[in-house]
Amino acid sequence: MPPEVFSAPFSQPDTKNGIRDNLTKAFELLKEAGWTVQDGVLKNENGEPFEFEILLDSVSAGSWERVALPYVRNLKRLGIKATVRTVDPTQYKNRTDVFDYDMIVHIWGQSTSPGNEQRFFWSSSAADMHGSQNYAGIKDPVIDELIETLIAAKDRKELVAATKALDRVLLWNYYVVPHWYTPVHRLVYRNKFGQPDAKTPMKGVQLLSWWIDAEKEKRLDREYLKELQEKTKNQKTVFERLKEIF
Repeated sequence: MPPEVFSAPFSQPDTKNGIRDNLTKAFELLKEAGWTVQDGVLKNENGEPFEFEILLDSVSAGSWERVALPYVRNLKRLGIKATVRTVDPTQYKNRTDVFDYDMIVHIWGQSTSPGNEQRFFWSSSAADMHGSQNYAGIKDPVIDELIETLIAAKDRKELVAATKALDRVLLWNYYVVPHWYTPVHRLVYRNKFGQPDAKTPMKGVQLLSWWIDAEKEKRLDREYLKELQEKTKNQKTVFERLKEIF
């Protein structure tokens, strides 16, 4: 287990001023691990190139390609050859079920009260289980123990503590490469709804908590009718236009 688990909070690399410093640090780490750039290609001591494939399914490829392709370009600056391969949903499902890929894009949906599903995501027993979501192939007895501690939590306080511990260990092991994050929800809607006065819930905007505000709806209808009348007041009817023709 990385010693930082016990000594420092996890944080993502800062990219506010670009990624040059991060690329430099990455290159130094690769060099320490025995990788060197030869004719623009990153190779190990045996002369094998560093290359891998990012597998996407054709349904979501439009969304994920726009974040995967810049990642590929950045890796190329390190001499790493990454390619993006898009397959149909059936082939994607078949391949991910048996872990036939180098890298995929995935979101593990979580609740505010995690439980048994964590075994399916991170446990050693799920690592070789076809169809599980332990896509990183994690086999770590520490993580297994934390999962069982989380599931057996006697109260909310124990559950939160175990969840934070599991999250910390997973992050410090760098099983995933986070793509992006946004602190806002982007919504387009006709402003006829009432909303709770409370602040936005932890899991984001809850549309089922909105309701139609009768006064707002009437006001919008009046505004729409007025706008429509303004647009059409100088327009001639079909009968008037026909009279002009004949």
